[in-house]
Amino acid sequence: MTGKRISIREALTGLIAAGGLAGCMVGPNFAPPAPPKDQDYLSDALIDQTAATNVLGGEAQRFVQDLDIPGQWWMIFESRPLDDLIEQALKANPDVQAAIATLKVAQQTARAQRAAMFPTVTVAGTGSHNVASQLLSAPTADGTFVFGLFTALLNISYAVDVFGGVRRQAESLDAQAESQCFLLEAAYLTLASNVVVAAITEASLRAQLDATKRSIELQRQTLAFLQRQQATGQLALGDVATQQAALAQTETALPPLEKQLSQQRNLLATLIGQTTAHVPAATFELANLHLPQDLPVSLPSKMVEQRPDVRAAEASLHAAGALVGVAIANQLPQFNLGLSYGSQAVASDLLFLPGTFTSTVGGGFVQTLLDGGALLARRRAAEAGMQQAEAQYRSTVLTAFRNVADTLRALEQDALALRAAADAERAARLSLDITRRRLAAGDVGILGVLNAEITYQQSAIALAQTQANRYADTAALYQALGGGWWNRDSNGGSAMSRRAVCRPPSTQAQRPAK
Repeated sequence: MTGKRISIREALTGLIAAGGLAGCMVGPNFAPPAPPKDQDYLSDALIDQTAATNVLGGEAQRFVQDLDIPGQWWMIFESRPLDDLIEQALKANPDVQAAIATLKVAQQTARAQRAAMFPTVTVAGTGSHNVASQLLSAPTADGTFVFGLFTALLNISYAVDVFGGVRRQAESLDAQAESQCFLLEAAYLTLASNVVVAAITEASLRAQLDATKRSIELQRQTLAFLQRQQATGQLALGDVATQQAALAQTETALPPLEKQLSQQRNLLATLIGQTTAHVPAATFELANLHLPQDLPVSLPSKMVEQRPDVRAAEASLHAAGALVGVAIANQLPQFNLGLSYGSQAVASDLLFLPGTFTSTVGGGFVQTLLDGGALLARRRAAEAGMQQAEAQYRSTVLTAFRNVADTLRALEQDALALRAAADAERAARLSLDITRRRLAAGDVGILGVLNAEITYQQSAIALAQTQANRYADTAALYQALGGGWWNRDSNGGSAMSRRAVCRPPSTQAQRPAK
């Protein structure tokens, strides 16, 4: 260096100019995978609407292409108690809270990495009491061998990101944070779906309990009639015993149903973040749930942008690709710059006086020449990681297609199953009525009555189950299509507005949700 003192302004200007070298970014530039070219989910054409049946939950459902999904999609069931439970679950469920914390960790980690793209500024101060050897020259200007040394320095260091390794690392962590954002959306969607299905299952169990209790009451009426017949000598005791055994057998179906109902109530308590000592006060009946008639069917190209699990897999692929750039940059020279500017004096009260200032500006680079192949192996590992993420993305997309296809087919078959179950229940009820009248007239034996009673009980329970399947598979379709998270800010509640905001789908506008 020359004898000219470098000012801090000149040093900073040089540092910033040198930082301008950071322009190139090695490694692959991420581009979202192309959406699937398929226009349909099924190998054959999807029907326009399902079959209709004149029974609870038997309305025809129409499949509407590109009908958008509301942010609070569960409101399609028009149940305020269900809406309240889901709102409570979104606020208090510990799994969702854990996902929120995981997202915050990822966001702050990414923010910390982005700070590496800027200079680091520190201040340092030292003070010491020194005694120099008198065999050497005096280290001070006044010739004393005992002196103090005080230093106050401003230090600026900067890693010049010439090949983009720091920026690629920040890009990767940003993508990981985005993946966590979509995983949080997936957690919200799964939680809401679980609450809906738990409520529908509870309603189904209550319907099955009612059907079983009706069957028990009819069998008790039959038993009372047979006992009167036996008391007057018109019927053998064995026929009465047979009916008693059938009644007892039917009554054994109640405890398992009661147990399942209790378990569903406990599940709802857990989902809303409560212990099982505080099950929800609200109860659910199928009659209090509305079955929507218009069902959305998003195009496959839109579905992959709406599904949070697919978007999370896409962000993970982005993160893995950026790590390839990091690995490549680590194989290239690493440049750094530094500046120290401050004051040095033999007494603390002399600091910052004229003549005590000192400055140092410098830079350097490091290039690895031999490391046993470690950097090359890390690059190959990063490339393999990107291939793994790409395969996982494809797997997630295939699973999403299967989910939608399975649900569409289930909705179609649910309607047909409900029609058959309703017909079977009506026929079984009519047959039981006729058989009981014939029993009173003495035209039929006890075995005919038992067969009619068993058939009616089974058909009534099957009807309740098929009714619930339509509601549950309707919820499954909304879940399979992504759940409308991109619309929640327009119609969501207070809890919704505080949720993290992920990048919305970039697809074209859809028809408004009904």
